[in-house]
Amino acid sequence: MTSIFTDKTAKPSEDDLKIALGEKYKFWNELFSFTLEKFPEASFDWHFSGQKFGWGFRISDKKRVLVYLLPRDQFFKVGLVFGEKAFEEICNSSISETIITELKNTKKYAEGRGIRIDVQDDSLISDLKKLIEIKIKH
Repeated sequence: MTSIFTDKTAKPSEDDLKIALGEKYKFWNELFSFTLEKFPEASFDWHFSGQKFGWGFRISDKKRVLVYLLPRDQFFKVGLVFGEKAFEEICNSSISETIITELKNTKKYAEGRGIRIDVQDDSLISDLKKLIEIKIKH
């Protein structure tokens, strides 16, 4: 599924994001703020990944992307990639069994296992925060 923002020449603004996400914007903002609270030296910016994917938002440390926030129409996806140590910690955590199972079933690449989680409401916010903390730690 493509970003709601596909015009390479128009980097999304905060107002564009609020309109696109509607009431889900508060969850985007909550996860963005949480990540910066846990890792204040993070950098962040919009990135255009090509016409097929459109604009996405990245929060990074100096070497890697910590969290991808991917806007859709009235919701967004959170993308995370975990190395083996982080994956093991997730498997032994209290994170939703659905998320753990999805991670276990995903293909393992050199950079780790990736997952994209839809944010339609606040039901997964707690698990997403735990995942972000694990990602920052590893």
